[in-house]
Amino acid sequence: MVTGLGSSLAYLLSRAERAVNRALAAALAAEDVTVDQWRILQALADGRGHSMGDLAEAALMPHPTLTKAVDRLVDRALVYRGHDPADRRKVAVFLASRGSDLLGRLEAGIAEHHRVILAGYGTARTERLMRDLEELVRSLEG
Repeated sequence: MVTGLGSSLAYLLSRAERAVNRALAAALAAEDVTVDQWRILQALADGRGHSMGDLAEAALMPHPTLTKAVDRLVDRALVYRGHDPADRRKVAVFLASRGSDLLGRLEAGIAEHHRVILAGYGTARTERLMRDLEELVRSLEG
């Protein structure tokens, strides 16, 4: 029987997340992009503008951290702020063409990162784990 921290689901999920993100960060480093920045760019890749609130939720970031990360991406001309298409009184964040180009350049590294996980853990197990984690999130968020 596992005891101590190893018996905690929260601890094991955190360890797994750190291991996955460490390898992901290495794949993104060549383009000077952090995992958080990549999440923001990916969330914006749908072509719609996103409010900071929606973006914080999608990128799994607290608002102050998101604001700083978006500011850095704006400074690099990878994203821009503009009027929300649904409500022109609100500000939304959009993916700039340079950001889209950057995501394209990152695709090979991201795909290789995913292949390494599949090779080490197995395709069927990885897909099952992803489904199980989605189900866990849904059950906890109600």
